Amino acid sequence: MAQKVEFEEYDLENGLHVILHQDHTAPVVITSVMYHVGAKDERPDRTGFAHFFEHLLFEGTANIGRGEWFKIVSSNGGNNNANTSDDRTYYYEVFPSNNLALGLWMESDRMLQPVINQIGVDTQNEVVKEEKRQRVDNQPYGNFIAEVKKNMFDVHPYRWATIGSMEHLDASTLDEFIAFNKKYYVPNNAVLVVAGDIDKAQAKDLIQKYFGSIPRGADIVRETYDEKPITETRKAVYNDPNIQIPAIVTSYRTPSMKTRESRVLDMISTLLSDGKSSRLYKRIVDDKKMALQIGAMNFSQEDHGMYIIYGMPLGNTSLEAIMKEVDDEIVKLQTELLSDTEMQKLKNIFENQFVNSNATVQGVASSLATYYMLYGDINLINTELGIYNSITPEEIRAVAQKYLNPNQRLELSYLPTEKTASN
Repeated sequence: MAQKVEFEEYDLENGLHVILHQDHTAPVVITSVMYHVGAKDERPDRTGFAHFFEHLLFEGTANIGRGEWFKIVSSNGGNNNANTSDDRTYYYEVFPSNNLALGLWMESDRMLQPVINQIGVDTQNEVVKEEKRQRVDNQPYGNFIAEVKKNMFDVHPYRWATIGSMEHLDASTLDEFIAFNKKYYVPNNAVLVVAGDIDKAQAKDLIQKYFGSIPRGADIVRETYDEKPITETRKAVYNDPNIQIPAIVTSYRTPSMKTRESRVLDMISTLLSDGKSSRLYKRIVDDKKMALQIGAMNFSQEDHGMYIIYGMPLGNTSLEAIMKEVDDEIVKLQTELLSDTEMQKLKNIFENQFVNSNATVQGVASSLATYYMLYGDINLINTELGIYNSITPEEIRAVAQKYLNPNQRLELSYLPTEKTASN
């Protein structure tokens, strides 16, 4: 069974939420800050800002020179990174535990006085362009998720790619970047997690010392978006110059990751495509040898989710034939209840995943930040497994009936460009 994760939380006067987790098993400490800003907080004509800031805020601060951030971390025995989603941005450092003060000072200086100037913007503009070339433009199936999102959402900002548009970044002024930082990278829009080999009293003193005087930002008013339900099949085609084998992608719009139904969909994707004994793999890849690859995933996010199923045909199998096999399996989910054996196997898989995700202090820190920021309930780190364990075969059938219907989905034919296909 998963061990209970102990934590303490409190707020500073400036609105910064603090979470402490003590774990003396290894002499390391994690200092991490999650900001509630992601691609969905951008303007439609200025996409890519949140991901751009993931890079830009390593440029330096009033006290840390350009190019010095990573040198300071590595020379003190640490490592660090950051990542961005549509919903949030996460920065973290892992240090030997005697460097807790250093980690806190660096993150506080980044929050209080980052250097945002034209040199840094121009430098990171090139870095992001190169990342987009490598990860998206020149990567086989690199636009897979972006094309799904574009066709799934009509008004919600989830409709654009997290990496954004290079044209938008090129057109942006320095003042726009400064304003974005001032609005979102403030203590009252952030959570600080300090986890690992810490003395809590000392950690609290250091947190007050470094973060307590940072001014609170203006309250952030978030827009809400009214996405009309999908009631007719949407069809789309995308031509990828980097591929030779086509793919069929179906995607259904689903509820927020905070809902019980989203967790039921997590279970359905595990049932359908987790491992070689999963239903889709066994039927379409193993038994019928119709596909090279098949997969299902619950792409769950703060406001909406997407339930995505994809397949790559083997030989002369048509995309339509693969989709028919997938649909037959979904109809089985909608009409037949899982056996007790299947349910127990599913629950074992989830327990194993849950234990593994919290097996390291880095994993625990990330989970604590995410549960606070996006779910509004930190204690899910201890209770979410119980939610999965309480899901019934009847719920799996009901959720499949409610969300996984042909008239509620996108059907995307992801094809080679003619030139690539004829090579």
